[in-house]
Amino acid sequence: MNPFFKYRRSVAVTVLIFSGLLIFERCMNNGTETAGSKKPVFSQFAGSASCAGCHKEICNNHLGTAHYLTSGVADKNSIKGSFDTGKNIFQFAANTVVAMEKRKDSFFQVEYLAGREAAAYPFNVVIGSGTKGQTYLHWNKDRLFQLPITYFTAANEWCNSPGYPGKVVFNRPVTSRCLECHSTFAEPASTPDKQPEAFNRNTMIYGVDCEKCHGPGAEHVVFQTKNPGVKTAKFIINPASLSRQQNLDLCILCHGGRLQKTKPSFSFKVGDAITDYFALNDAVPQFASEIDVHGNQYGLMAASKCFMKSNTMTCNTCHNTHINEAGKTAVFSQRCISCHNTEHVAECKMKTTVGGGISSNCIDCHMPLEQSRAIVVLLPGNDVPTPAKMRSHYIKIYPNETKKFIEQMKSSANKK
Repeated sequence: MNPFFKYRRSVAVTVLIFSGLLIFERCMNNGTETAGSKKPVFSQFAGSASCAGCHKEICNNHLGTAHYLTSGVADKNSIKGSFDTGKNIFQFAANTVVAMEKRKDSFFQVEYLAGREAAAYPFNVVIGSGTKGQTYLHWNKDRLFQLPITYFTAANEWCNSPGYPGKVVFNRPVTSRCLECHSTFAEPASTPDKQPEAFNRNTMIYGVDCEKCHGPGAEHVVFQTKNPGVKTAKFIINPASLSRQQNLDLCILCHGGRLQKTKPSFSFKVGDAITDYFALNDAVPQFASEIDVHGNQYGLMAASKCFMKSNTMTCNTCHNTHINEAGKTAVFSQRCISCHNTEHVAECKMKTTVGGGISSNCIDCHMPLEQSRAIVVLLPGNDVPTPAKMRSHYIKIYPNETKKFIEQMKSSANKK
């Protein structure tokens, strides 16, 4: 499952935190929590609304990011795809269809057999910002299950969810490992040996929010509110203060491929070593070409010369996670050029061929869109699945992509 979560806590909850929060024992160093403390619990989280009081601009910008929108409560504003008649059907077989229907104020995926309703399950949770697509979950008591129909943005159509067998299935369970990458916090409501897993739906914190990368912030909010004159942040983690490997491990948690956990999900905390929570996979592909473009962006980046020749490069070298920069090739290209200039690293050789305009788009040549082997969907009327295209993080020279780009540049110049 390639899922997505978001939870917004009210001011009332924040007030309760202020009045009833206990001070947690932590070992602090310059405002940064050291690794090794116990697994976070719900009461340690403040919610992103609490962050906005002091960090309004950052919080407002973060609201538009794919991280923030990677999961949330399903409603008319969050669900992509059409519920209009004629655009809301996915045909499985001659007599089997699933229709996306709005019933009063709720939304459902409804299975029809030979024109008769056989089952109806609600859209309860949205996974995915919609940049590539969205999948959907429904609650069955305290357990989450994936719905069989997904929205595929590239085709602007409903499709069979990735990994489904081409038939209607409503009982595919969602695990805590799925939620660990598509939410900030999920609290188990069942013992580890019981499957499918149960979750406390009242304490779910949707989306990859502030506290996913800075650590639980309730104690920080309480302290800074009581001590507004203290300018050195306490009881919160600034990833910029972490080592290169600690920063990478934070991203590897969700962008490091299929990691096999050795400890319960949501145990990993900012600053921890990923190897303390996940087993090293001896079957990791030896060549970047074997790594799928989806899911293991770290593996692809780590195989790139840019990364191997640098002592400082991390994901944040190119990505500002506080801002939605999707599709802004010129912005990312300037970050490439900040290293690839005559002063530091060799400039692009195509600059003399095509001209300075190439500096606004290093990305299409050196990090092209590629088809995913892992994320494929079955579109209506098709027998062959359609792969999603995603930006490769294996940074290198792609001769065919360079040729296409140069031809496009020349064609554009001739039209002017």
